[in-house]
Amino acid sequence: MFHSWSAQELIDPLAVAGAEGSYFWDYDGRRYLDFTSGLVYTNIGYQHPKVVAAIQEQAARMTTFAPAFAVEARSEAARLIAGRTPGDLDKIFFTNGGADAVEHALRMARLHTGRPKVLSAYRSYHGGTQQAVNVTGDPRRWASDSGTAGVVHFWAPFLYRSRFYAETEEQECARALEHLETTIAFEGPSTIAAVVLETIPGTAGIMPPPPGYLAGVRELCDKHGIVLVLDEVMAGFGRTGTWFAADLYDVVPDLMTFAKGVNSGYVPLGGVAISAEIAATFATRPYPGGLTYSGHPLACAAAVATINVMEKEGVVENAAALGASVVGPGLRELAERHPSVGEVRGTGMFWAVELVRDRETREPLVPYNASGEANAPMAAFAAAAKKAGIWPFVNMNRTHVVPPLSTSEAELKEGLAALDTALSVADEYVR
Repeated sequence: MFHSWSAQELIDPLAVAGAEGSYFWDYDGRRYLDFTSGLVYTNIGYQHPKVVAAIQEQAARMTTFAPAFAVEARSEAARLIAGRTPGDLDKIFFTNGGADAVEHALRMARLHTGRPKVLSAYRSYHGGTQQAVNVTGDPRRWASDSGTAGVVHFWAPFLYRSRFYAETEEQECARALEHLETTIAFEGPSTIAAVVLETIPGTAGIMPPPPGYLAGVRELCDKHGIVLVLDEVMAGFGRTGTWFAADLYDVVPDLMTFAKGVNSGYVPLGGVAISAEIAATFATRPYPGGLTYSGHPLACAAAVATINVMEKEGVVENAAALGASVVGPGLRELAERHPSVGEVRGTGMFWAVELVRDRETREPLVPYNASGEANAPMAAFAAAAKKAGIWPFVNMNRTHVVPPLSTSEAELKEGLAALDTALSVADEYVR
């Protein structure tokens, strides 16, 4: 096995024997509460019996079929997704995952506008394929950055580590919008096909934008004829306590990408939700793109079952309620007790805990993109979390709290208690 994002000789992957609900376990019988949801995609938990049954039934009826044909599972999946996307995003193009969804969304935007450039934010992640990784704004881009992909990066708002010397959310919003407007002006509005943003950035730090920011970006895009692409690969399908994070901000993009939670990752699936205007561009003009497994019947059957389970079992409502009553208050309580916690932020089941050496200066617990010995404090924190019985999502100087949306109140409290123990280890590195 050749593992992604890894130096092959420096890793020792855990051998997983099984998983169910919010837990998984190894061959020694050690069980972990999964505070990562895999890679933030098992929104309904592992091995949900109704989704497993739907996959089995679809496999018995029609395991696979070419994408050019109308197949019941893919048609129903598209109908259910379009019924929950905001505005007129009613045409669904299926992909195999989130990265190729971003690839196709940007291709659509460029063909629709006839323009070459794409603007995207630093502190972002949009996927590991060639175009998607060039759009990405974190260090995973560097090794593959060709410098010829027509991508320009800008700073999106993040008050805790403001690039605009802001002291309030209002200042951060206004200055970030001014920065974006200036970037558009200096790059040439007529050359820009799209602005692509994660509605709430995920891997880069779960940074909900300040009120008014996304609406302001929408206005700038409308002013200059630029396509607004919102990446909901991680934030979508209930993760934020709403079907899509865009619902929190009352903003409708022109294109929206999705994957992960659409079927809880049971079978690979992603896609692009397309507005009526952009869909019309390809009404009589062929769209030059496709995938052999687009709308794979097994994946779409899993999506249909997942969406129906989420609806019937109130999974989205559970994420909103427990995020507000258990996760948010619990993390803020931990912040009061642990000097290593600089900030807690998030919504629904989508939270980040920023770990620092010094609360006053906000010096990160480890340097940006640290590795090896420089990353020892975060490695010690992660080891303590695992020893306490949770599997943490750790990235740079943060731990993300992103359990399955179906996690119970009792399980969340168990996880918060384990985090409490692990944060005591992080506290040892505070100045």
